[in-house]
Amino acid sequence: MSDISTVTIQSDYMEMVKRKRLYGGAMLAFFALIFVSGFMLADSRNAGGFWQGIPKVFDFPKDVWKDTLPKLDQLPGHFNTYFPSLIETINIAAVSTLLGTILAIFLSLFATRGLAKYLFLIGPTRRVMDTLRAFPEIVIALVLIFILGGGPVPAMIAIAFHTAGSLGKLFSEVNENADLKPVEGLSSVGATWTQRMWFGVIPQVAPNYFSYAILRFEINIRASAILGFVGAGGIGYELKNAMSWGQGKYDDAAAIFILLFATIVFFDQLSSHLRDRLISKGGH
Repeated sequence: MSDISTVTIQSDYMEMVKRKRLYGGAMLAFFALIFVSGFMLADSRNAGGFWQGIPKVFDFPKDVWKDTLPKLDQLPGHFNTYFPSLIETINIAAVSTLLGTILAIFLSLFATRGLAKYLFLIGPTRRVMDTLRAFPEIVIALVLIFILGGGPVPAMIAIAFHTAGSLGKLFSEVNENADLKPVEGLSSVGATWTQRMWFGVIPQVAPNYFSYAILRFEINIRASAILGFVGAGGIGYELKNAMSWGQGKYDDAAAIFILLFATIVFFDQLSSHLRDRLISKGGH
C-alpha cells in the first residue's frame, strides 16, 4: 500500500509540475506576443523608424562633445548662470514633496481599515488615491499650465498631486501593520480620533513615512526637471532653450546636464544614507 501511495504522490506531483510549466510557457508566449506586436505598432507609427534611427543614437552626444570641448573654460561660468534655475527645480521638488506627503498621510489614515474615522470613506478615498497617481505629472502640469499659465506653480501642484497618490498607497500599507493596542488604550480613556492617530499611530509609522518621503523627493527632482520642458520653469526650461538653439549652445546644455547629474547623485546618496540610518535605528 505504501508503494502504491508513493507512486500516486509522485505521479500527482509530476502532473502538477507539467501544468505549471505549461501555464508558465503560455504566459511567457503571451507576453512575448504582446511585446513584439506593441513594438511593431509603435515602430510603424514612429516618424523615423526604430531601426533607421539606431545608427544616429550617438549623433547628439557627439555634437555636444564637439561643441563643449573647445569651451571647457566657460563651463564654470555656465554653472553660475544656471545654478539659480537648479535651486528653483529643487525648491519645486521640496515643496511638492512636503505638500504631497501631508496630503498622503491624511488620505492613508482615511483609507486604512481599523484606523479610518468613517468606514464608508475607505473605498472612495482609495479611488481618489488611484486617480491621483493614475495621471502622470506632465499631464496634470499641461492642464494647469493652460489654466494658470507657465511657471513653477503648476509644476509644484502637479507633482504634489501625484506624490499624494503614490505615497498615500504606500502609507496605507504601512498603517495596516501598525500595532492597534496603543490606539485601543487611547480610545479607552476618551481620546478623539485625531489624538488616537497622532499619539497612537504616527509615532509607530513615522520612520517608514520619512523613508518613503525622502525617496519620493529624489524622484520629484527628476520630475520637476522634466516638467521644465513644458514651460513649468526650473532648470528643465533652461535645458529646453539651450537644446533648441542647436549647435553653438550645446556647451550650455552640457553644463546643465552636469548640474542635473551631480544634483541627482548627491540627493541619491543623501537619501540612501538617511534610509540606512533609519533602518539601523529600527533594528536596534
